[in-house]
Amino acid sequence: MAYQTVLVHLDLDAHCASRVAWGAALVAPQGVLVGAALSGVSRVLYRGMPDPGADQYLALHLAFLRERGTAALDAFRQQMGNAGMPAFDARLVDDEAASGLALQARIADVLVLSQQGDGAELVDQVLAQAGRPVLVLPETPAPSTSPLQLPRRILVAWDASREAGRALASALPLLRQAALVELVVCETDAAGRAARDVQMADPLPYLARHGVRATLRRHVLAGGGLFKGDAVGAALLSVAADDGFDLMVMGAYAHSRLRETFLGGATRTVLAHMTVPVLLEH
Repeated sequence: MAYQTVLVHLDLDAHCASRVAWGAALVAPQGVLVGAALSGVSRVLYRGMPDPGADQYLALHLAFLRERGTAALDAFRQQMGNAGMPAFDARLVDDEAASGLALQARIADVLVLSQQGDGAELVDQVLAQAGRPVLVLPETPAPSTSPLQLPRRILVAWDASREAGRALASALPLLRQAALVELVVCETDAAGRAARDVQMADPLPYLARHGVRATLRRHVLAGGGLFKGDAVGAALLSVAADDGFDLMVMGAYAHSRLRETFLGGATRTVLAHMTVPVLLEH
């Protein structure tokens, strides 16, 4: 089982083709890949103006932005044709990127963005607004356009938080087909609240009932304090690299984004230094 509706952000960036290839790999045989190109003009503008075309300068600007969107859609259709994928939906959306993608994501199972092409700010904004899982792709030397295999070795960052629970449930289609699933608990205080929550909310029986065989590993980290999120993020990245995982699943921003901006945090650390795709949900 894969995802029935996968949404991919389309633009003219060099990383767009890689996002589309990943999106195609995630779609179920009877599912649909939706490519959304955003004009970049907030939909609020259209609500406040009865006829945006009445202003010739604004109309010219909107036409230019839509041309860029149309070019991204044409490239998407060509890539889908080359891949022999009949079920896809190409959408030109009159909205700015973050709110437009967040709105479209609410009627999709997962949204695909990229760390480099889309940028950290857009990823942060969409995560905060969408209410859906977001697969973020790392920067790659040569973005792939060839057919991809789904991840086989998956690391799940587990701390029993609401965000981690949502991410775990959203990742089930990927976890079911994986050869290895390992839940990693990074604790800075072995007797702290998070450690007790993990003991009380054992995710392994839940996963087994969904056909997922998984193991759980605990790491007790030295230090912590105000910057313990950075230590947790660094530990997760280290495990992912050292043990050859090809996907990480984690809850995003269990603490506020403002707190993570000033004090650091696991989400911000992972997004800044990721080397494998990460499925996040807030």
